[in-house]
Amino acid sequence: MTKNKLFGLIDLDTRFELTKFKLVRMLFKSRWFPLLVILFNLAIFLVILIAGFIGGYSSGNYNFGVMVVWILWWVLLMFMLVPVFARSWCLMCPFPIFGEWFQRGKLFGVKTGKLNGLGLKWPKALKNMWLMNFLFLGTTYFSGFFTVRPLATFILLGAIILLAFIVMIVFEKRNFCLYMCPVSGFQGLYSQFAMSEIRRKDPEICKHHTPKTCFVGNEKGHGCPWNLMPFDFKKNTYCGMCLECFKTCPYDNMAFNLRPPGIDLLVDTPREPKGLDEAWKAFIMLGIAIVFFLGFQGPWGWLKDMIRATTTKGYLGYIAGHTIFNLLAIPSVFFIFAFLSKLFSGNKEVSLKQVFINFSYTLVPLGLGVWIAFSLGIILPNGSYILHIISDPFAWGWNIFGTAHFPWTPVFTKYLGLLQGGIMVLFYLFSLVYGFRLSKQTYGDETQAKLGWLPILVFLTGITIVFLWLFLAA
Repeated sequence: MTKNKLFGLIDLDTRFELTKFKLVRMLFKSRWFPLLVILFNLAIFLVILIAGFIGGYSSGNYNFGVMVVWILWWVLLMFMLVPVFARSWCLMCPFPIFGEWFQRGKLFGVKTGKLNGLGLKWPKALKNMWLMNFLFLGTTYFSGFFTVRPLATFILLGAIILLAFIVMIVFEKRNFCLYMCPVSGFQGLYSQFAMSEIRRKDPEICKHHTPKTCFVGNEKGHGCPWNLMPFDFKKNTYCGMCLECFKTCPYDNMAFNLRPPGIDLLVDTPREPKGLDEAWKAFIMLGIAIVFFLGFQGPWGWLKDMIRATTTKGYLGYIAGHTIFNLLAIPSVFFIFAFLSKLFSGNKEVSLKQVFINFSYTLVPLGLGVWIAFSLGIILPNGSYILHIISDPFAWGWNIFGTAHFPWTPVFTKYLGLLQGGIMVLFYLFSLVYGFRLSKQTYGDETQAKLGWLPILVFLTGITIVFLWLFLAA
């Protein structure tokens, strides 16, 4: 039987628990972890901020801040952290450390009782990805500055750190990370495809355990800073992997599992429903990838000039076109195919809205593949700059590691298009496999699912052909 197997090979119910190893579990239960990793990253980001400020308007390709954030960090995020380890960047992110320090009054120990600050509840209407969608799209308006002007990177990162601190003074726990951080939204969406998860092991233990220390905390750790119920959540979207639930569970009933990719795409529960906010995040991420490829890796100089604000008119045109393309054009085209899906299926019970939402999740594997391919186009031509900047982070003539004079050396750029195309095809196949499963979830009836799947198959294939043309021919 291959019914519940990915590509007929991998059992979707397979899990390999890493925390069954004593050393891993000891690490996860220690209060030093992930604190030491966060402090290390904080030190790196302090260097990034200093380099960005000192670098000012100098060339970005020889600036520590620009190269580490937009080459090294971004590529690690898209290549490994998100697709393999879900929201593991949130585990080690230094941005909220000052706000959390203020709330708890300490970095290492556990604060019992009420957290410091106003402790307001986050507005119910904003408990979704909409705010993150708009904030992330807004940051892309300035992408032409971040990658070439160190001071722009300094301003962006400084603003995120300051905003995180202010929000955490006003609102309880990590609401900034949950609902505002621009990086959080796409991590949450694409972590649904990730090959790892944090989940409870035995539901019966959780059922009979009161109080739920993973949620409310105890002397060993804080209640979930992400306002999740670790004993019951079923997908990665809002789990920041802070590991507090490992520290607070007296029965060691939390597990860190490796799993087949994409499992969460099939999850749709009353507590964790599929929604329009996540659908629009998928559209926005796909649209931004198209615009970024055309603007940064394509041959169209006029578009580069618009993105980099060579003229005010061109820059305003870029903002307007970029916004319309992402928020309206792509969703509108997808809506037509969703309408055709419902029409072809002949199903009269399922709403068009539900069809639209459910099938939008087919864009999660495809979109992640696009971003991995795009990131490959960043690291192969430009990765050698990193060897230079780690030896001379402030452009003061240092040569710390003896690599300050390493020449710009593109790697495998002759095969870049083929590599990008191969990645695109692989993730297209994942979209097809999960897309048909989503069709069966949506329509229930096998015949209706097959007929309703056809328009979505055409859409996914069309998008993939467009990207293959961009990667291989443009």
